[in-house]
Amino acid sequence: MNFWQQLKKPVIGLSPMDGVTDAPFRYIAAKYGEPDVVLTEFINVNGIYHAPEQLFYDFLYHEIERPVVAQIYGNDPAFFYIAAKVVGELGFDGVDINMGCPSKSVAASGSGAALIATPDLALDIVRAVKQGVADWVKDGLKDVRPELIAQTEATKNRLIELGVSLPAERRHIPVSVKTRIGYKDVVAVDWVNTLLKEEPANITMHGRTLKQMYTGSADWEQLYRAADAVAEWNSAHSSEQRITFLGNGDVQSLADADKRMSGNMDGVLIGRASFGHPWIFKGLDFDDVPLQERIAVAIEHAHLHARLKPEQMFVQLRKHLGWYMKGFHGAAQVRAELVRSENAEQVERILAQVETTEIMLDN
Repeated sequence: MNFWQQLKKPVIGLSPMDGVTDAPFRYIAAKYGEPDVVLTEFINVNGIYHAPEQLFYDFLYHEIERPVVAQIYGNDPAFFYIAAKVVGELGFDGVDINMGCPSKSVAASGSGAALIATPDLALDIVRAVKQGVADWVKDGLKDVRPELIAQTEATKNRLIELGVSLPAERRHIPVSVKTRIGYKDVVAVDWVNTLLKEEPANITMHGRTLKQMYTGSADWEQLYRAADAVAEWNSAHSSEQRITFLGNGDVQSLADADKRMSGNMDGVLIGRASFGHPWIFKGLDFDDVPLQERIAVAIEHAHLHARLKPEQMFVQLRKHLGWYMKGFHGAAQVRAELVRSENAEQVERILAQVETTEIMLDN
């Protein structure tokens, strides 16, 4: 089933972000913000094949996140084909192809946003993922190497322990693409028309080129033009084939998202504005969330991270803790202590000392 077509418009979702949208972060966002759709941080398809033990952490999720989409990246259609089967087997609601990451290390390999410059390869990858999903529905993990099957089964068992309801039967899951308005130059309309040749279920476009990285402002006029191109394609096809289009870039609040909903835009994904602020999806400003509540959620986030990941991965959480702690007297000192924390118990002790009655607007 193509769940993208079933989402109520406008769609307000959580954008995938490398090093940020891991399982603990997504759970907190889903529990306190309830975004309409959630995407994982991107996972390397080569890594899925060669180092499947990473599946145990990278592809964890909770039932509360649904619809939850696994995002994958790379430059080899053969590895994308295998990864699509694994994503289906793990019960995700969709699979998204990253054609938008501007990181030098990713782009240098021809992956992420660099695929905009190699459209034939990009379309080969979309076809490979679609074929992987179709073959998985038909034959499961047939022809997948035993080590990857074993790790997939172990990850499924872990998901069941977390309360995830895995589908009883294999079913087609939609293939989507997240990309940018261009590589060096803006080619939003031409690029989206290229992607439409392979009919992804959804296209999300960030309003900057790869060259811009995250500098300057997102160009929403280009996003509207791309949305118009998708709408034109939809008008010539059946409702069952309808492709949704989401914009991304510089959305700072739910009110801001509403302002962006112009023309043929179906929704937006919110990224950096959700750091330490899962309530953004419910329309709350950060300063409207009581400090005591932010402290409680930060502690919950820390304990969840400790349950889901090994002790040596606790360092990944530190930046998240700092994001919660802003806007009160002594916040800088609290953040300085949190970035040295080594476990959830330390986090709890540090935050227990915060004086919640001395709230200041600027710190």
